[in-house]
This record gives sequence, C-alpha cells and structure tokens, in this order.
Amino acid sequence: MGLNLHPSPRPGGDARQGPGPGTDPDRAHGSGTNPDPRPGRDVEPLVPGGVLAVDAGNSKTDVALIAADGTVLGAARGGGFQPPVVGVAAAVSELARTVARAAADAGLPGPGDPASAGTPLAEHTSACLANADLPVEEEQLQAAVHACGWARSTRVANDTFAILRAGVDAPRGVAVVCGAGINCVGMLPDGRTARFPALGRISGDWGGGSGLAEEAMWYAARAEDGRGGPTALATTLPGHFGLPSMYALIEALHLGAIPAHRRHELTPVLFATSDAGDPLARSILDRQAEEIVVLAAVALDRLDLLDQETDVVLGGGVMAARNPYLMDRIAERLTARAPKARPRVVTAPPVLGAALLGLDHTGAPAAAQERLRAHYA
Repeated sequence: MGLNLHPSPRPGGDARQGPGPGTDPDRAHGSGTNPDPRPGRDVEPLVPGGVLAVDAGNSKTDVALIAADGTVLGAARGGGFQPPVVGVAAAVSELARTVARAAADAGLPGPGDPASAGTPLAEHTSACLANADLPVEEEQLQAAVHACGWARSTRVANDTFAILRAGVDAPRGVAVVCGAGINCVGMLPDGRTARFPALGRISGDWGGGSGLAEEAMWYAARAEDGRGGPTALATTLPGHFGLPSMYALIEALHLGAIPAHRRHELTPVLFATSDAGDPLARSILDRQAEEIVVLAAVALDRLDLLDQETDVVLGGGVMAARNPYLMDRIAERLTARAPKARPRVVTAPPVLGAALLGLDHTGAPAAAQERLRAHYA
C-alpha cells in the first residue's frame, strides 16, 4: 500500500460557514472551506459549542451529541454506511435518520423537524466514515454531510482516525486497524497526518480477518490436494463447519451452502490451529505481524516519530482477539523497528474518537475530554 507522499495537515478537510478558525488553505488534501449560503447557518446552534460525533462503519453507525463540557446528551445506533453500494445520497440519508434519533434522545428536534426552524444541532460535526479512503472521497462525503445542516462546520475523515483518537490521550500517535481488512493512520498535534489508500491488494494491502481466512483456505486446499505441504488447517477449517474435507468446504462456499459472510469464522480457527503449534498456521500469523509492524513503522517514520516515545494503537477484531502468538510477534518486531513505540490494544468505542476529534476542533478544555472518556469507560 502506498502512503501519501506528503503528510497532510489533518484528517479530512474542514467545511464551515465562511472563513474561520477551522479554515486551512495550505492543506495537502481535503475539501477545504465550503461556504454555505443558506440562511440560519450563522445562528447559535441548539447545543452551543457542541459536537455531533459520527462513527459510521460498514456494518453499523454510532452517533452521539456532545455538549461543550463533554457531556453526552444523546446517542443512537444505525446500520452500516456503504456509499459504494447504495450511493452517497442514500447513505447520507440513512445517516440522517440516525442523527435524528440521537437528537431525539437528547430531547431536541432533529434535522428536518419543523421545530428546529433550520437551526444547526451543534457547532461542529466530526464524522469518521468508512469508505472515505481517498481525499476525493472525503471531499465528496464532507460536502454531502455538511449540506445536511447538522452543524456550523463539518469535518469528514476515514473511520480509522476515530480508532486512533480513541486510543490516545492527545492527537498524536499511529493506529493500525486489523478488522475485516487492514489500514493505518497517524497524526500529530499540529494536524499533520500519515495514511494509506487501504483499498485491498490493488494498493498493496495484505491481511485483516478476510485476508487471514483466505490465506488459511489457500494453504489448506493445497495441503489436501498435494500441491502444498501438510498443515492441520486442512482438517480444522472444514471441521469448523462439520465437513469432512477441504473439497467439501470449497464446494459449500462456491455453491452457497455456506454463505460467504461466514468465512470470517475461519480466522479464530486459524488462531486455534496456531495455538496448537501448527507451523504453517503460525507462518501466516508471522506475516500478519510483519505487515502490521511495517505499516506502523512507515507511518511513524513519515511523521518523524520513529525515534520518539509514541503510542501505536491496535484496533479491529483481529487485534481485539489478543491472540498470544500474534501479539508477541508484533511486540518483538515493533521493538526492533521502533524501540520507543508503545503498542496498546484499544477497547473504547470509535465514536469516542470521533467525539474527541470534534472537541479538539472546538478547543474544548481537558476537563471536557475527561468527562467524555468517563462516559465511555
């Protein structure tokens, strides 16, 4: 995967009503300032100084309305955010329904409610969205979100930034997220960021839950038919589904007897097979550890953090499993590449990170961030 050649000043651009503190004309990418001529956008929001935090992943969306002092006023959960599947307009429309439920939870009129009279909910919308992988996608999504009028200013960033910010005390560090896929971002307090396209194999990615499952299947299939060396995966993978052979598993997946979405169940089987000592299963986890460390080390280097004490946040389902063998290999390799890096698995919900990014933007005091963290502890 290829890192941006120049670190960008911050995750996503910033759209707001005319020039102001959030404007950054020297930004390397992002949508910049989007003047909104509609009346009412310069009025005091329903939550003065507040933040509308959005963490929208492929499978679920969390929205929280945060007061200026860090109090969570309302929250709601919705479905996945998938613009590539349904289109930007439909995805944002569905997101608006979740925002309306969060507003209602706070006892406030939501977007489109005549009682709101067009008044924005909050000062700032901090939206960390899946499928905002490239600057051009961030720009498109930011324009669409800002046009909804939820806040006086809007910033859209890839959802990996939410996981990073949730796992660090200040906007400084690197995160590697290993869920269904794999991604890495980094940020500094001055707003510079490091990131990767994270579009799969076409951008050089390897690993994540889906990649691990496919790799395990590949080796197991070849072990059974004689093209590859022996591995217990040839029996443990089909055995998970009550099948006698890899041929039976391949057939069941190909014909749809086992739905494609169940392939993710094979990653824990890979972990268990590794734990039992299977050399080939462990070699797959060795490669995953190397990929995670390479991502982190490159991002640290681009932000001049390779030789400084820096948190490296590990997130996503693969990391949350805390497989001992994988975690030990990550620690060993990271110590060799970045001796002062401090790896940590983040357990806080990503919407916390989106909210903290919003409070960073509004200049909220440390007490507000502490109150917010306490809510999600």
